[in-house]
Amino acid sequence: MTSTDHLLTAPDEQPRARLLELVGAIEPWDDLERTHLETATQWIAGGAPLYRARKPDVPAMHLVSYFVVLDNTSKQLLLVAHRKAGLWLPAGGHVEPGEDPWATVVRECHEELGIEAMASPVTGEHPLFLTVTRTRGQGPHTDVSLWYLLNADAHTITSYDQGEFNAIRWLTDEQVLKEPAELLDPHMHRFTRKLQQARTRRHHG
Repeated sequence: MTSTDHLLTAPDEQPRARLLELVGAIEPWDDLERTHLETATQWIAGGAPLYRARKPDVPAMHLVSYFVVLDNTSKQLLLVAHRKAGLWLPAGGHVEPGEDPWATVVRECHEELGIEAMASPVTGEHPLFLTVTRTRGQGPHTDVSLWYLLNADAHTITSYDQGEFNAIRWLTDEQVLKEPAELLDPHMHRFTRKLQQARTRRHHG
């Protein structure tokens, strides 16, 4: 029995245990991610509601799955111009009650980009990164976001959800890092650097 087992209560004991396992397996990139992982672990284990019940901010903190699509041939990442956020972000969406965050990725990838989610060999069906972010705009709230990595050929994405996005762009790691931080998700540069490290490790490993 772990120190958090006594905090896991029905009916969502199994999803909480799964989330604690996912979060616990993420190796922090820096001190900020270490802090975010601790915050997320305490939030999940503490019994607070995890899933968005009503748009945009009920409860005030809820779970999101991001997925960064990588074209291995061109070495480019996909970013979307999110209408509501007014920023360039990875695609993604809110985790439904009781839904595994990877299932959210599969569902949202089909809905938003019209393709089947294919997990990157770098990460498999596990998140690479976690962030706790206060959102902008109407109904500000806090997203606890699990960042997944997918592979897809850029030419297979021929349409996208225009209700959610104004446009999409494919950028190399270097191009992402040259983008002004205020135009992106506030943690996009950090994710990109962590991804570079993960790919280098896999290549040399």
